[in-house]
Order: sequence, then C-alpha cells, then structure tokens
Amino acid sequence: MDALPELLDDARALLADADQKLARLRAIEPYLIDISLRENPVGSGIGHTLEDKLRILPQLRAFGMRNIHLGSLDYPMPDEPEVDDDFMAWLRDHEADMNGCFAFTDTGAVDADGSFRPSPSMLKLQAYTVPNTLHEIYLSDVGMAGLYDFDTLCRNLRASIAWLHANITGDHGGAPRILVNIVDGCDAFTSNPERSCALLALLAGENIEGVSIEDDRGTYLPFQVGACVAIARRCLPAPKKIVVHVHAGAGYENASVIEALLRGADGVWGGIPKQAALIGHASLGELIANLVRIGNPHMAAYQVERLLPLAAGLQELDSGQPVPPDLPVLGSNAYRLTLGFFRQTAARPMDLPPERIGGRYGYRVCPVVSDRPVIAGRLAEVTGHPAASFEDEVLDWMIRLMRRDLRAGLRLAYDKPAELLALHRRALAMPTASLTRETQ
Repeated sequence: MDALPELLDDARALLADADQKLARLRAIEPYLIDISLRENPVGSGIGHTLEDKLRILPQLRAFGMRNIHLGSLDYPMPDEPEVDDDFMAWLRDHEADMNGCFAFTDTGAVDADGSFRPSPSMLKLQAYTVPNTLHEIYLSDVGMAGLYDFDTLCRNLRASIAWLHANITGDHGGAPRILVNIVDGCDAFTSNPERSCALLALLAGENIEGVSIEDDRGTYLPFQVGACVAIARRCLPAPKKIVVHVHAGAGYENASVIEALLRGADGVWGGIPKQAALIGHASLGELIANLVRIGNPHMAAYQVERLLPLAAGLQELDSGQPVPPDLPVLGSNAYRLTLGFFRQTAARPMDLPPERIGGRYGYRVCPVVSDRPVIAGRLAEVTGHPAASFEDEVLDWMIRLMRRDLRAGLRLAYDKPAELLALHRRALAMPTASLTRETQ
C-alpha cells in the first residue's frame, strides 16, 4: 500500500497522455480525398459501369466530400481505355463541375536530349480537364527495380511537376493540386530512409500540395506507419500536406490511420465503404465514424446521419451482394445487440450510438449470452409486436430452454425467425408456477 500514491500518479499521467491524444484528434480538420469511384470497384468482382459512376458522384458531393478522386489514368495498356476514361470524358463533355476532383497519373520522362515526354496518363489528365492529381511514384528497391534509378526518378518527377503546372488548369482556374503518391511508401521509408528523406527534401522545394504515403499491402504495424509519417513530417514541413492510404492486409488499418494522424499526417484518402483493392482498407466511412465517436466538431461538415446507408449502398453496388454482417462500424451486426450490456449510449465517452450515423439498433439471439432485452427486441423484429408486450417470465423460460437444449447436445439457430418462434411457443407452454418454484 505504501506504493499506492506513486502508482496513482503514474496512472493519472498515463490517462492524461491519452486525453492529450484525444484532444488532438478532436481538433484536427482532416484533409480527406474520397476514392469510392476507384478504390472500391478495384476490389469488386463486377466493377463499375459509366452509369454507376454517374449515380455515385452526386451522392458523394451531397454527403459533403469536397475532394473526390474520379479514377486512374496510369493503368497498364493505356491504349485500351477504361470506364474511368469514359467517366472523365463524360464530365468534360457535359461541362460538369470538376472542382475538387483528382485522378491518378504517373511521371513522364526526360529524354537524353533534355526534352520531356509526358506520360499517357498526364496527357489524358489534360484532355479530360481534371484539375488535380495524385501523381504516383515508386521509391523502394523492389518498386524502382526495372523502372528507374533514383537520379532518373528525381529528374523525371521535377519535370513532370513543371509540365503539370504549365498544362493543367486547377480548381476555379488556379494551379493544380499535385500530391506525390509514394505507392510503396512504408516499404521505402523502412528499407531505405536515406533515399526517402532525400526525395522529400527535394519535394519540399517543389510547388506541390504534398505527399501521400501508402501501406499498399496493409502489413505494417500502426507504430511503423506512424514512424514513416513522423519522418515525412520532419522532411516536409507544413503547409505541405501529408496524407496516408492503408489497406487491410493484417487487420489494424484503422489503428494505423489514427496513429498517422497523431504523428503528423494531415489526412487520409480512401473510399467510404470498406471494400478495397485487397480485402478492405481504412475507409473514410470508418474514419469519419470514429472521429464522430470522439466528438470531432469538423465532422459536422458531412451528412453523418446518412453515413451507414450511404456506405452500405455503395458497397452493395460495388460487390453485388450485401455488406458482410460482421464488418466493424459499417456491418449490420455491428449494431445488432447480443447482450443488453453492449449497448452504446450517448451518456458514455467513446460510445457511438448507431442513430448518430444513420443506423439503429437491432438484435441477434445467441443462446449462451442473450438476455431479456435482446430476446424481446428480436421477437419484436420478427413478429411486429412491441418488445414490451413479451412477459419477463416467458423470456426467462426462453433463456432456460436454450441452456437446456445445449446441455442436451442440440445446437439450434434461435436467431432465425422459425427457430425463435418455436422457442417462444415452447416457453409459453411452460408453467409460470414451475418457474417461480425454480427461482425461489
């Protein structure tokens, strides 16, 4: 007990450190680039048609997205156009407002005689009149192999930036916003920090919006992603932007994004739904929900009350099937209670009631743990009768019968309507007096 005061001091210091991090996350106004029009169909088995993209774009704008990525122009076989080409050409031909819009491009090349050849993607950006770009490079040993050496990369990149400024009209007639996207960013920073810092030092003197760092396979731990961002921030001071994009290869993508923001990143690019090029990514839908969770006031710029239906609708369009139910935040089971204790309420810090992001609570019966409120709620969903109409004694009998079934070796899916109603009928047949005697 003599050590208790010192232990409490340590505990308070640790909690104060956590509170400081929360305060920073609440205060940040993240620089978000929505890429639902490209990221999500990349991971889809059916892709997007032009009609799909024309339906999605106004939804993104209505939700509040100011920076919207229209698609990729630096794909293999540039002579064979993609739907992204048709989409950008349609927007141009119909004089649609493309302010705030981006597309992927890659660098051109400086020839031996000093002349510059823009890449096909740069020429397409010009032809489609898209005002801004994420300009992609590779910087790791593996990524650069067979493409260019470092000196060639630097020479081509500087010439490409100059060409973009001379030939691309940016938002509202101004200069284009150019974010240099290091596709293999975490690989590059961890395997060759000297080269990475040298490139960022060069970019610090260039007329660009900033840089983007990808964990393109989603394999780096959050503190590693954070270290890469911290290095980039040292080399690339504000007001230049640092944004990140993290795939879900190992399951800690959202933690990596939070760590990146705490270590100096200005923002994130990603789609609103979870679906992505691999098995998923740190989506803007999840990030926005988590910033709403901690009380970030800048999320009021988005129609967060529409977040869940928008994310679900887009992912169902992308995949042609329902959103996986056990997806955190955005999946249907994320807000289907199995036990009343798990209900999130506005009265507790860090809780995010589903109503705040356009959802509502549902109920899922699990025989080992579900209690009266959950069983009554599920019965109400199935029958249409109010949850309050189901008597406590009957609900208790349903719990007892599920336990007895399992002990007898029966594994029944009571959440399914037919099984639930059969269980309810069995409970109604049980004598109240018998229950009263057993509980005394």
